[in-house]
Amino acid sequence: MGLKQDLIDAKIEALKLSGATDDTISEAQSTGSPLEVQSEMEKEAIAKFLTEVEFRITQIKAPVILESLQTPEQSVNVKLDTLLGEYQPILKALKQIAEPVGLGATISALEGEIEKAITPLLEGGAILPGLDLGKDDGGLQATGYVFIGEDPESQGGFDVEDEDGQKEFTTVKLIRDDIEDLL
Repeated sequence: MGLKQDLIDAKIEALKLSGATDDTISEAQSTGSPLEVQSEMEKEAIAKFLTEVEFRITQIKAPVILESLQTPEQSVNVKLDTLLGEYQPILKALKQIAEPVGLGATISALEGEIEKAITPLLEGGAILPGLDLGKDDGGLQATGYVFIGEDPESQGGFDVEDEDGQKEFTTVKLIRDDIEDLL
């Protein structure tokens, strides 16, 4: 029934093994007895030790759920065919009409000038607005994982949904060097 009672019970068992009388054992169990006071002090010493010590996570594999994602605006490259768009077939038709009358070179020159005018727009010629997605908005579904210890290389390498998985993929240790000043 708790650490203190376990300490008292262990000491009473030791008294029995050492041949203590029933009266001595009964007296040892009474409130305020030296055995009860010692067990209380030991319980407090253990509790103090455990609350002051630092434990270290030496292994953890756990999923991470992203709650939001924001990105800045991004420059986007645009293909020449995209910028020429609907005008490309017109230029092609004009060339076919102009060729027999000797104006094909003029149309080709016009096409060259249009290409020269829009070429600066090919690299970074458009802006993709920044993303502002949130889990609660239904616009973001993304997971990842954190790990200490060996990298599982994917979320498929671990499952911490149940107690067995939590035991297998999570370890917390007390490192002796961390507690020397508390001993």
